[in-house]
Amino acid sequence: MERRYHGSTMERAADRVQVDAPLHAVPSVPATPATPVRDTLRMARPKQWTKNVLVFVAPGAAGVLIHAGAALHALAAFGIFCVAASAAYFVNDVADADADRQHPGKRLRPVASGRVRPAVAVSGAVVLFAVALAGADLLAGWPLVVVIATYAAITVSYSLWLKHEPVIEMTAVASGFVLRAIAGGVATHVPLSSWFLVVTSFSALLLVVGKRTGEHETLGQDRGLHRSALEQYSPQFLRSALTLSAAGAVTTYCLWAFDKTGLAHRGDHLVWIELSVAPVVTGVLYVLRLLDAGRGGTPSDLALENRTLQVLVLVWAVLVGIGVYA
Repeated sequence: MERRYHGSTMERAADRVQVDAPLHAVPSVPATPATPVRDTLRMARPKQWTKNVLVFVAPGAAGVLIHAGAALHALAAFGIFCVAASAAYFVNDVADADADRQHPGKRLRPVASGRVRPAVAVSGAVVLFAVALAGADLLAGWPLVVVIATYAAITVSYSLWLKHEPVIEMTAVASGFVLRAIAGGVATHVPLSSWFLVVTSFSALLLVVGKRTGEHETLGQDRGLHRSALEQYSPQFLRSALTLSAAGAVTTYCLWAFDKTGLAHRGDHLVWIELSVAPVVTGVLYVLRLLDAGRGGTPSDLALENRTLQVLVLVWAVLVGIGVYA
């Protein structure tokens, strides 16, 4: 059917490029002038550092963040993970350069667009990983070094190999969230309960499956060009995976919230932790609705842009905070 154009000549030309040109043929011109500093920051992806707030969950739930020493250790662990995560993104940009060129947004990344040479990005990743490991050793000794080294090994393996293995690639990404939570406990010397680890694991898996579901819907027939594993996921499988991970996250959180072991000395204030189940269940249902409507996004995008989820997270934090610190 013939398309009618009502804009200017330039607008009509731009529309023709978007409609008729293959995705990989769209010019990779950055929206802002490229500079080494801007390219480095773009590869480091500071927007993704919101994931690293997970290091505060264990010490926060244990009630130790009111102590300056524990708070500073948690803050330092946050910084160390920001450095380690940025190193992983450097490696990922090099490994995914060809696939990124097929993606409508990621094609403008510094390595994919040719502004940064792969060797420079890999060298930067080595330096950042070394800085993160040295910082972990200074902060908490070998236990935190093991956590950071494990994170580095998994993320590099993911970029080079695991990302092509269906299901395994999702668990590999989810493990990054779990390791962040573990790092917070290790850095502040907070023992991690089995329930805490199970809740974190299911919640992380829910985030990753949700992201894959959104990508599967958004990328359409080009999904295999961007991420080969996506071609091997059917909508039915992703819905089943969402149901499983959501049910696991909600069930295990309820068990954690109603388990008074280790928190009994806080007395009647535990009812506030139990009440925190409400925003958790509401938040999970809200995310599932977004995904069902094809409006899901990356975890960082949802955390930074969706006001409803931000309010639910705030309500949850207030309820848990009262239960733990009151």
